[in-house]
Amino acid sequence: MLALAARLRALTDEQLTAALAQREFPLAGVRDYFDLAEALLAPDSVRAALATLDRTRLAVLAVAGDLLAETGTAPDTAAITARISELGHESIDATVVRARAERLDELLLGTLSAGSQGNGDGSGSEACFAPFTAVSELMRAWPSEGLPSSAELAAPSPHAGEDDEPDRVSSPGAAGLGDAVNRLAAERAFGTTSVVAELVTSLISDSARELARGGLSLPDAKRLAHDAAIAFEEVPRYLGLAERAGLVEREGALWQHSEAAEGWLLGGTAQRWRTLAAAWHLGLAPDVRVLLAARAERPWGQFLTRDVSWIFPAAGDSLQQRIADRTTEAELLGITAGGVPSAAGSALLEHGAEAAEAAVSELLPPEVSTVYLQHDLTAVAPGPLTPPIDARLRTMADVESREFASSYRITTASVNRALGAGESAEEILAFLSSISLSGVPQPLHYLVTESAARYGRLRVGPATDDGHFQGAIHSDDPALIHTVAVDHALSQLGLQQSGPNRLLSRFTPDVLFWALSDARYPVAAHDADGELVHLARRRVAHAEAPPAVDPLPALVATLRDSDADTEPTGQAWLARQIDLAIRSKHTLLVSVRMPGGEISDYLLEPASVANGRLRARDRRADIERTLPLSSIAAVTTA
Repeated sequence: MLALAARLRALTDEQLTAALAQREFPLAGVRDYFDLAEALLAPDSVRAALATLDRTRLAVLAVAGDLLAETGTAPDTAAITARISELGHESIDATVVRARAERLDELLLGTLSAGSQGNGDGSGSEACFAPFTAVSELMRAWPSEGLPSSAELAAPSPHAGEDDEPDRVSSPGAAGLGDAVNRLAAERAFGTTSVVAELVTSLISDSARELARGGLSLPDAKRLAHDAAIAFEEVPRYLGLAERAGLVEREGALWQHSEAAEGWLLGGTAQRWRTLAAAWHLGLAPDVRVLLAARAERPWGQFLTRDVSWIFPAAGDSLQQRIADRTTEAELLGITAGGVPSAAGSALLEHGAEAAEAAVSELLPPEVSTVYLQHDLTAVAPGPLTPPIDARLRTMADVESREFASSYRITTASVNRALGAGESAEEILAFLSSISLSGVPQPLHYLVTESAARYGRLRVGPATDDGHFQGAIHSDDPALIHTVAVDHALSQLGLQQSGPNRLLSRFTPDVLFWALSDARYPVAAHDADGELVHLARRRVAHAEAPPAVDPLPALVATLRDSDADTEPTGQAWLARQIDLAIRSKHTLLVSVRMPGGEISDYLLEPASVANGRLRARDRRADIERTLPLSSIAAVTTA
């Protein structure tokens, strides 16, 4: 613990913060470097760190601990490599061991330091790696807990090559199976990409609130589920895909779209899918990516679970859930279908996202730029619409279904939405005519022209003549004003009548406009001069939870203030060792520097440390002794 405490003290603030961010440990009670070292070497903290390590890193850690116990000195990377090779891992070399030891050093599980000079082959000095005693002791107890020993960690996989032939019989290349896998994978790739696009589009319109206890608020979760046409329970999984791809993000308590989201929506289906699939792939551990690349043409099934469990033997039960989550996402994205990699999935695992996009492009239906406009006021696309056409059509129509053949419905409210965004009736009809394979039906033409004629019967603007109100609603139709005034759906606006043709509200004109628009009223907005303006929807401001505070900078400041003496002979260190012995009821061998300079050893059972003095029972003489800490040269556990 002393070595770790001294090392922690020597790190810069940035290095210490970065190192602690990678570890799990209790912050409560950490007042100085000794407390911190004790917390980091506590069994629960060490187990949490070991759970994140792959088998090769664990082998380096365990073997280095064995060599240190055997020789009493920190082994160099050459010695560690030689021992691991003797145990059966023939492919490992000193470069790999050095890289693994560097990671273990970063995680504060041991210390990597320069060692002795090389053997004249020009390699220079060998690095030495010494695990902390608490880490090595915990790993030596692994076999009794059903976890692998040092020899088992260093041994090659017992399953290597044993399932090759059975897998190849059922591979995607088998007769008939490949086409079925690819068809199903293409359907899932298209469907998941569409769902994520709908979630992103919905968040562009309005953000979603995350509850303090976790999870989306019920109204927002229902809205997202409705907009994406998925089950309520599936929203978190698809939202997770979008977050990992950088399309949505949390700011405080609000989920909203990222800066990259709008550009992503303008890409084709294959481009969108590539972003999601690449994010899934990059989210895997490097060793798992290598494993899946080796199985890119073979089913995953139980072999994947078995092999990943072998790579991360200390991960525990949570590993199975992570494997299940990643394989479920692979199925959703069409990387696999029925546990068998698709052509696009194989390309992703073996060659990367660019090759995967090319492969999935051949599986997805071609995009179209035309629709059939029907008398029932729907627009049916014979295939996925190109993103620019889809985006423009959405401004004047509502999506009803988004499959390989999408359908949209044009209503008075959707036309009003387009008019409010600055479109004219002529522009709407011209656009619809340009994309229609069946002309513009008369009912649709009538709907657009009549909506445009009625548009603006309600006008929203600033209430410039009354300081208590910010917005005003006007209409030449007193009956329409009365209808708005008694509409229960608008009661939260606190509307107050000011004459037969006017309503006032403390809310701003843009809030009034979107509330009326969402309630399907033919509303237009104007400025203080009475000129029509076109409003872009802004996110509704929600009360946000206070941002999370990173406790590590404050902890580092506390440690710097403590400035504890971490030298082996320092009184702070001696006091801490004695205090630990008192708490654990251990007997100590205390080396005391006598007035003449000689060292005398006492077998003591410590009772207390106060005012720079140790009070203890001498086990050999059976008397109580009081010793100044300044006279103590060393303390070891008896």
